[in-house]
Amino acid sequence: MVIECTKDSSADLHWVYFDGPVDALWIENMNTVLDDNKKLCLNSGQIITLTSRMTMMFEVEDLSVASPATVSRCGMIYMEPGSLTLAPLVKSWINSVPPRIRETKSLTDKLQNLFDKYLDDTIYYMRKNLPEPVKTVDNNVCQSIFRIMDCFFAPYMETEIKKITNDELKILDGMLNQIFFFGLVWAVGVTTTLEGRIKFDKWVKDNVLKNLSFEFPAERLVYDYKFVIDTKDWQYWRDTVPEYTVDIKSSYNEILVPTVDSIRMKYFIKTLTTNGKHILTPGPTGTGKSVNVAELLTYELPEEF
Repeated sequence: MVIECTKDSSADLHWVYFDGPVDALWIENMNTVLDDNKKLCLNSGQIITLTSRMTMMFEVEDLSVASPATVSRCGMIYMEPGSLTLAPLVKSWINSVPPRIRETKSLTDKLQNLFDKYLDDTIYYMRKNLPEPVKTVDNNVCQSIFRIMDCFFAPYMETEIKKITNDELKILDGMLNQIFFFGLVWAVGVTTTLEGRIKFDKWVKDNVLKNLSFEFPAERLVYDYKFVIDTKDWQYWRDTVPEYTVDIKSSYNEILVPTVDSIRMKYFIKTLTTNGKHILTPGPTGTGKSVNVAELLTYELPEEF
């Protein structure tokens, strides 16, 4: 790979990327290439001189076997996620939202305030009190909120033929608490068991929902409702799809009766996928993952999927 990059005479930049753990043996063999002379000396005696357009990057698993010399030579900086906290992720995400939202200080201040007040406490409660069948890390849980909110913010991206007015931004300002709460529930509170969801429902209603100053249906769990931007209201998941009737011409294996779980799963897969987000659907065998994904791909997603 390095030889191929050195042979390329174009003006393109070349990046040679290393990941995984730092091994003391191979990193010491790269001393010369990491020095200013940028020469890779192989065991065979061959010497490869890197071009000025080449850069070597290291994304390492840990520094448990790396010497201080190795760290300084490679320019490595390792930050424990616990020491870094989630604040830099929030700040960088706010800087990446659509420009019209980013340029409206009232919106960015409100977003920052919501994350400052509720994110850490909610994740802390989840970690201490709720079991997780599939373990997660705080960074990805936090980024899951960003992905969900990005889908709500997508219509506010300006194009040559579409401009966002100040009135539209004011309407968004009035829905920001609801959008944040929806993302919080379906990112932080979604990785636990059914019993855990009942506990999370009570905690999030007592510690988050009552402070966000909007009406929320009280008769069911927070997981039972979807926030609809068009109506600016909460809607029971089952009411978001037409009443199901069985086609008498369908064979038995073609009949798929929608449930609240399948409706929710398909909504998130469709919403995230059409907005360019990657999807992972874990769960036990026989819970409808493949069937629902196949139905989405066959009937409901646009042609390019």
